[in-house]
Amino acid sequence: MGTRTGELNGLAEQVHRDLDLIDYPRGAWMKKTTRGTEPVLDVAIAGAGQGGLATAFALRRLNVGNVTVFDRAERGGEGPWITFARMITLRTPRYVTGPDMGIASLTPRAWYEARYGADAWDALGKISRQDWQAYLDWYRDTLALPVENDRELEHVTQEDGLLRLTFRTGAGTTTTRLARKLVLATGIDGGGCWNTPAFIRNAVPRERYAHTSEPIDFTALKGRRIGILGAGASAFDNAGTALEAGAGSVDLCLRRKAIPAVNPYRWMENTGFLSQFSELPDLLRWRFMSRIYDLNQPPPQDTFWRCRRHPNFAFHTGCPWTDVRMDGEEIVVTTPQGEMRFDFLIIGTGFTIDLAKRKETASFAASVALWRDRFVPPEGEEHDMLGSHPYLGDVYQFQAKNPDDPQAAMLSAIHNFTFAATPSMGLSGSSISGMRFGVSRLVNGLVRDLFVADGQYHLDSLMAYNTPELISTDPPPEDADQQTNTKRKDQA
Repeated sequence: MGTRTGELNGLAEQVHRDLDLIDYPRGAWMKKTTRGTEPVLDVAIAGAGQGGLATAFALRRLNVGNVTVFDRAERGGEGPWITFARMITLRTPRYVTGPDMGIASLTPRAWYEARYGADAWDALGKISRQDWQAYLDWYRDTLALPVENDRELEHVTQEDGLLRLTFRTGAGTTTTRLARKLVLATGIDGGGCWNTPAFIRNAVPRERYAHTSEPIDFTALKGRRIGILGAGASAFDNAGTALEAGAGSVDLCLRRKAIPAVNPYRWMENTGFLSQFSELPDLLRWRFMSRIYDLNQPPPQDTFWRCRRHPNFAFHTGCPWTDVRMDGEEIVVTTPQGEMRFDFLIIGTGFTIDLAKRKETASFAASVALWRDRFVPPEGEEHDMLGSHPYLGDVYQFQAKNPDDPQAAMLSAIHNFTFAATPSMGLSGSSISGMRFGVSRLVNGLVRDLFVADGQYHLDSLMAYNTPELISTDPPPEDADQQTNTKRKDQA
């Protein structure tokens, strides 16, 4: 299918027209903040993926324009869709919305129909990951969102009631910016790091294994025996990619006795859960998330068939890896079902929630309240993974374990819009399914905090306001009534 440039340009014009039609209120209202001669951002956003871009747009809709989005990648390399994602299509339904924030001409469907035609949309099953990235690129360009690339957030400190953000470029230089608010929109692993078990890291040469989140030269694996550990969809995505690249064999091992079949995300895609989950008491949130995390996301049917159609693919349930060692050039994996021998390992064991393992959060991680600090589950309902997540406030803000902590004020100005927010807030910015509601909650909270903090400034502005609307108490000009009637007729 070819790209229809004229239709896409026309759609971009329609976006601008639609935004102009609903542009109310129009007046600038934010207080301009500086520190000496140094400007201060109202909101800094780390991450120019779908969550970060949508947040910047939603803030602009509320006339908060002093915003910058920072991303560690070079232009065009943001997000997982063209880096480590190896699925063929998104897992969400094609009709999903989110970044558009209710603007019909900004929806994925409007973009897809403009690019490929309405018939192509009608025939579509799910959106490809490449098309989703192309949509996000068009979205960013059409809205002219303020993104600075090659800026990796490395450190956050507080400075006289503000946040001092330190960024590093790919060349190794550093720069700093001041901000009143920080949104961490750093994706699915933004609350910690991808997890490769230590018994694998310590036994296998680094060039002989990779996590599913890492670059993998699949062409170099042609004819090789591949072992994959994991039961999630990404493990099957990598298995399919390896098989299609000509792997000699792929054996996928999972500790579960059966491959997960029920996808809780499909249940979660309802208005009540997506918009109000965070209002539930802790016990209910804990029980919801325990169920959701234990179910996990299964591979979609088409992803499973992508692997199963290859005769050199096998999956092994009830088959955790208990030990790994090298035997000459072979990797020997010990399992309850016996030893397996491979040439290369792919690890699909997800990620660990641990703020201390992230550059941008390491300096204050010890001060952040986690679920295990605030909630004690009933006996028999313990869940170590849930307990490791940050216990967030009503608009994704970190909270201090100790309210007397000197970093408490700083933490409340940092909003965690990553997957780690899930137990507190439900699906959010790292999930396409929850973005529509998560972004709205986040930006409304940011605007609330900024307005309340500047309450006296806004009162002073009102007290100084003296723009007259009534400009004359004289009798009207002779033609005033005629002019008024003419305007009324035109309006009718």
